[in-house]
Amino acid sequence: MPSKVSCLYLLTVVCWASALWYLSISRPTSTYVGHMSLPIRKTAKTNKNLTTFTNIRTRSLNPHAFEFVINEPKKCESVTPFLVILISTTHKEFDARQAIRETWGDESTFSDIHILTIFLLGKNTDAILNQMVEQESQIFHDIVVENFIDSYHNLTLKTMMGMRWVATYCPKAQYVMKTDSDIFVNMDNLIYKLLKPSTKPRRRYFTGYVINGGPIRDMRSKWYMSRDLYPDSKYPPFCSGTGYVFSADVAELIYKTSLHTRLLHLEDVYVGLCLRKLGIHPYQNSGFNHWKMAYSLCRYRRVFTVHQISPEEMHRIWNDMSSKKHLRC
Repeated sequence: MPSKVSCLYLLTVVCWASALWYLSISRPTSTYVGHMSLPIRKTAKTNKNLTTFTNIRTRSLNPHAFEFVINEPKKCESVTPFLVILISTTHKEFDARQAIRETWGDESTFSDIHILTIFLLGKNTDAILNQMVEQESQIFHDIVVENFIDSYHNLTLKTMMGMRWVATYCPKAQYVMKTDSDIFVNMDNLIYKLLKPSTKPRRRYFTGYVINGGPIRDMRSKWYMSRDLYPDSKYPPFCSGTGYVFSADVAELIYKTSLHTRLLHLEDVYVGLCLRKLGIHPYQNSGFNHWKMAYSLCRYRRVFTVHQISPEEMHRIWNDMSSKKHLRC
């Protein structure tokens, strides 16, 4: 006799497939590349979801005046996670989210520590997709949404939402990882070789694949940055947004700092700007790959992240690595 959760999950999969088929034949796909999406802001009333942080002495340059429309405020009430994983995703990526839930993002993988997986989204311009995500949230309770428009140019808002969520609802967590839905994470390496639960938790810690570069002025580039937004010729050191890890105390520090830092659409660069203001220097770690890497058991054992992994590849890699832990390289 199938369980209630199994039936709800099957119903969700069918609904997702039907909705995406309907959208593909009847609605044009919205595109946001080339402009900043204007978020919906409410200033006339105070909502209980809006958090007031203390010790802010100056007027906010970049107030994060958004409301949680889907939230999981009690996720950390009964447990204190060793690691909170914040995964940036979009509405149509149900298959990717489910692959992560069933592989490296499975919260029950480790018996000795608590892992918490949270998917981050904004609001979609299509009501059907918003409804599908709401139904998915009711089944899995691992989705957080604020009411800014979900687009590439609003990725910074999405990451700041994640920082805000950790600082507000899970401040006692030890570490946080921010990554994307097309990333494979070697959790054994990340937990036991990098973070090491048996050691004293670090503070003001931030690591990933550190990039030292400057703004691209070519308007045709995906990473174009205008001189008006950023006049300097070099960026501060920043970690690739495909995957970075930091001590949980840094989440609140970055969020507070963002309130007084001019918003940039390049999320990883913006986090680097906040870190510079805080005097936190990110540690270089080449185990965080921000590119695709052909699968090899021994190669994947040596890294923390691999980019551009499809849901099908995620299952295949996870199953192979899990079944061959006894083999030596």
